[in-house]
Amino acid sequence: MTDKDTQSNNGDEIESGLKRDLKTNQLMMIAMGCAIGTGLFLGSGLAIKTAGPSVLLSYGIGAFIVLLLMGCLAEMTVAHPTSGSFGTISEKYISPMAGFLVRYSYWIANVLAIGVEVSAIAVYMKYWFPTVPEIVWILLFATLLIYINAKSVHIFGTVEYWFSMIKISAIVGFILLGSYILFGTSGQSNIGPGNLVNDGGFLPFGWWGMWVAIFISLFSFLGTEMIAVTAGESKDPDVAVPKALKSTVFRLSTFYVLTIGIMLMIVPWKSAGIDKSPFVKVMEILNVPGASGIMNFIILTAALSAMNSQLYASTRMMFSLSRGNHAPAFLGKINNRGVPVSALAVSTLGIFIAAAINAILPDSSYALMMGISMFGAIFTWLMVFISHLFFRRKWEKMGGRHLPVRMLGFPYLTILGAVLLLSLMISTWFTGFKIMLQFGIPWLLFLSAAYFVWKKRNK
Repeated sequence: MTDKDTQSNNGDEIESGLKRDLKTNQLMMIAMGCAIGTGLFLGSGLAIKTAGPSVLLSYGIGAFIVLLLMGCLAEMTVAHPTSGSFGTISEKYISPMAGFLVRYSYWIANVLAIGVEVSAIAVYMKYWFPTVPEIVWILLFATLLIYINAKSVHIFGTVEYWFSMIKISAIVGFILLGSYILFGTSGQSNIGPGNLVNDGGFLPFGWWGMWVAIFISLFSFLGTEMIAVTAGESKDPDVAVPKALKSTVFRLSTFYVLTIGIMLMIVPWKSAGIDKSPFVKVMEILNVPGASGIMNFIILTAALSAMNSQLYASTRMMFSLSRGNHAPAFLGKINNRGVPVSALAVSTLGIFIAAAINAILPDSSYALMMGISMFGAIFTWLMVFISHLFFRRKWEKMGGRHLPVRMLGFPYLTILGAVLLLSLMISTWFTGFKIMLQFGIPWLLFLSAAYFVWKKRNK
């Protein structure tokens, strides 16, 4: 191992300089906000269409996988509260190459997602301002969110807190409205628990449909891992991170299962994901004025929140890569407000990358960006489980300090989480999500080659 490799393994020290200004309640809201996005408000229709009523099982199993993931992350993050998070841990406990692959994969996943989100935001704004060119909204919101991230981590946390509050309030409101339709009115013959078994039974597409929908459900939970990234800037990571992780998984699971369960009992599953968001359909049944406009505002907020968080996460990953000697040194510099502005500037490339790919490959740009972005996020999750196996054994062998948070059922539950996630990834090859592996595998090969070139040049 080279001197630089040894140095990069001390991730806790070399990533110092960031401001620890994020409070526990901000961490909880950031994580919940990241995981409550367009995947629920729009993507839930696709999950329902894939599995029928058994999508409730899909989301339950998906939540279980995330619970295992959060258990592993909580233990490792308390031991190493850095912005490099799972990337730094992979590098320290598996190998420098593993850390390189994880951090760059997670970075590109967020960078490309930024481009996708900002393009979607422009489309959402056309609902109210159809004559204004989309480029105006792209530039306006991109500038605003870049400013928020460049100002300070406290400003970022505050803005993300209120974005998340809007989305959570929308879900709570939906649950209350849905419950009123189900139990507070005189009732209708086509509304109620019977919809969970009508039209082909609870498993209309068999166990395979339910299994595939688990993968779709995981996209709804993507973003919960960002608590680990924020740990490097939280005030009291030993207390804040485990508390935020545990409460986030419990609340998200409850929100998702309740929301989709109510949705299925009100809207027959065969029509839930065909022409419009199931949320809009429920509001129309209740005769909520301006249902489409309200939904558009919520989705716009979800997209802005996602873009804000993705910009933050990609900035911290690039900062970590630089401090670990896997990216140019200037990207690891911090301004007097504790913000790595150079890493932030590089991470905004997603906006321009999205525009360039769209211009060069107009027919396949969205699939390309989403394919790599999806793979980067799920690959990161898989590496969290693998890293935990290495972490626990090496930590105990090196006589590390007592861990205030420990993953239950180690190593069996850690292995179970990894096996379930890997099995789901492999299953995508036989579904419409095949694109993830088609772009993800070549991406890993490219990154591996890049690692050896970088290492040779920087010996």
